[in-house]
Amino acid sequence: MQDQNPAQTQEGPASAPTPPNPDSSEFSNPSPVAQGADAIPAMTLEQALEALNAAELRAQEKEEAWLRARADTENVRKRAASDLAQARKFALESFAAELLSVTDSLEAALQVKEASVESYRSGVELTARQLATVFEKFHIAAINPVQEKFDPNRHQAIASLEDEVVPPNTVLTVMQKGYLLHERVLRPALVTVSKGKSS
Repeated sequence: MQDQNPAQTQEGPASAPTPPNPDSSEFSNPSPVAQGADAIPAMTLEQALEALNAAELRAQEKEEAWLRARADTENVRKRAASDLAQARKFALESFAAELLSVTDSLEAALQVKEASVESYRSGVELTARQLATVFEKFHIAAINPVQEKFDPNRHQAIASLEDEVVPPNTVLTVMQKGYLLHERVLRPALVTVSKGKSS
């Protein structure tokens, strides 16, 4: 029977952890954070002043560009406002120019000292045709809804009359024509409307 080695059979006390050696590689290779901090190059006072001047120059250039853009925007706004004011002022220029011929015809009729009723009537009809041509050119249409169904959006009823033949709510007579500009009502037609017989 062989003797057992006391070093193998006896358990000695737990060995204490070995403290790190400051000269070891663990301390010779600092962490990435420390490396990054150490990697920032030192700047001299002259270099710092140059960097500051460069930053101020870039800020000044951006401010000047912003001021130019603001001035351009303001100029565009003023020009648009001026154009709109001119458009409003002269919107009726073409229409007014077309009406001058109608005015000329009326004034010419007033210059006639002696004329028959038929001559006056012929002159008035000619002037009315001129005016109708101007209205047509500028999309002004008459509203003359005789025997049409009453439309409160285009007609204004000034009276209602009983009628046994015409269906209720039908325009019987037009007291004054209305007018449309394209599809917008300039003036509703003044009409009388039929109603059912009272019981």
